[in-house]
Amino acid sequence: MKDYKESGVDINEGYRTVELIRKHTKRTMIPGVLNDIGGFAGMFELKNYKNPILVSGTDGVGTKLDVAMKMKKYDTVGIDCVAMCVNDVLCNGAQPLFFLDYLACGKLDAEIAADLVKGVADGCVQAGCALIGGETAEMPGFYDIGKYDIAGFSVGVVEKDKIIDGSTIRQGDTLIGIQSSGPHSNGFSLIRYLIKDFDMPFDNRKIGEVLLTPTIIYVKVIHKVLEKYSIKGMAHITGGGFYENIPRMFATKEYTAVIKKESYEVPKIFKYIQSLGVSEKDMYNTFNMGIGFVICVGEDDAQGVMDIIKESGLDSYRLGYVKKGEYGICLE
Repeated sequence: MKDYKESGVDINEGYRTVELIRKHTKRTMIPGVLNDIGGFAGMFELKNYKNPILVSGTDGVGTKLDVAMKMKKYDTVGIDCVAMCVNDVLCNGAQPLFFLDYLACGKLDAEIAADLVKGVADGCVQAGCALIGGETAEMPGFYDIGKYDIAGFSVGVVEKDKIIDGSTIRQGDTLIGIQSSGPHSNGFSLIRYLIKDFDMPFDNRKIGEVLLTPTIIYVKVIHKVLEKYSIKGMAHITGGGFYENIPRMFATKEYTAVIKKESYEVPKIFKYIQSLGVSEKDMYNTFNMGIGFVICVGEDDAQGVMDIIKESGLDSYRLGYVKKGEYGICLE
């Protein structure tokens, strides 16, 4: 008799995966979660909100996964998956509540899958949200054996009168850039085109290890700032770099973000990538260039905001300012 396992899908390995990841999901639980993983759906109860607005975001890790697979390091890209979603949700002032992940592969290995989900759980803990469910899809013949893909979906909440949408941004406001940890999860198709040996030494480490440094999750530091100061707009610097993402914080097309390149030192990894033949324009249009998150505040608040960010263990810079003009950015 023919069975599912003969076709390439091992149900028992799937069951084993669920048991291995259960310990990781448990440490992400927060008030509001109503059930454990394993049901048909995850449930979350909203409490103590006057006029809650749900804010959602979905994303993946992209071809950074290829570097992880070549380095055989699977336990950090899950952090990237969470970061790419919750940092987007954060841009409207929301607190992420819960997260769901989607893992697909050609042949399921429970230990690798558990490592991937461990990273997701680590990211959820950093963001203060719960991992309440997900899907693991074993798809023989569709994905090559040894290949994995991971994506996720986050839902957050913000009071309606506290939504941050860029509508209060004015000429003269200050743009503060918060450090990234490296390329985060963007530009890896170009990186993989330029760099073939991920075991190559770079800055006293293998360059593959440097590239796999997880994306910073900015949720907790931004909410610390919001306890004391008003933030007028925010931008998560992902694919499209400065050029695409910084202007997205503007509610209208009447402002230019003036960026002072000398306001901070571009990290070594980006200088090296540029040395391989990439133009400066393409670098700033592809990578975060060492700035993972940008916030817009009133000039009088800028130093106090930067002090809070420093207390949280991150570097920040007076990246530039807002002026009236053509929609977009101006690099100076």
